[in-house]
Amino acid sequence: MSTGTFTPAPARAPMRAILRSQIRMELVLTARRGEAVVLAMGVPLLVLLGAGLTDVTTVPGDDRLAFVVPGVLALTVMSTAFTGQAITTGYERSYGVLKRLGASPLTRPGLLLAKTAAVLALIVVQLLVLAGVGAAVGWRPDAGQLLPALGVTVLATAAYSGLALLLASVLKPETTTGAATLIYVLMLAAGGIMFTTPDVAVVLPLAAHAEALRATLSHGTGVPAADWLSLAAWAVVCVTAAVKKMRWE
Repeated sequence: MSTGTFTPAPARAPMRAILRSQIRMELVLTARRGEAVVLAMGVPLLVLLGAGLTDVTTVPGDDRLAFVVPGVLALTVMSTAFTGQAITTGYERSYGVLKRLGASPLTRPGLLLAKTAAVLALIVVQLLVLAGVGAAVGWRPDAGQLLPALGVTVLATAAYSGLALLLASVLKPETTTGAATLIYVLMLAAGGIMFTTPDVAVVLPLAAHAEALRATLSHGTGVPAADWLSLAAWAVVCVTAAVKKMRWE
């Protein structure tokens, strides 16, 4: 064939390119919901200032901020990766957005990965803002423990993202909204954010994540093995269930 002759080569794009495109789209859609991003930080910020600077609750130790701020960071991860994402994805399925994605080369694991990666990028920004507020009012985190803190945060994000997609796939959008909000409230009450909880509460992802962030960022120690196991188990179970049960329509 002579040089310069057009040769069609129809084929599916590499999965890497597909994922990059989907992550970019998820980030753009998230940026367009700026008010939702701000609202997702509203409750955690109120908890940080209310429980961290006043005596409205009883916390262990003399340093209230060392207990409250990591809990607020964990709460923000749940609010964004689970509650917000479950509601958004539920309506995306209702409006036919996921149905159209299902006709593309994007796979179900690919969608989960793209949504988790996009929401993780948003969470990093939110956590930096809230950590900055915490530092401004007196919290002194240990910068040497950022890597393990990031590790448990990635696990928590994966767990919440999987659970969000699972709910959005098996429930109607209105039911998803109610269920996600109820779970959020129950986690807030039992997750050890504003006050101490029994040791068995570590089975909850919010409690395990908050405890892990306190150990690393506030106390400069390693993540307790029980917290690693709890978050890893939640991540594996929720992601696996989401991949198997997720519906495009």
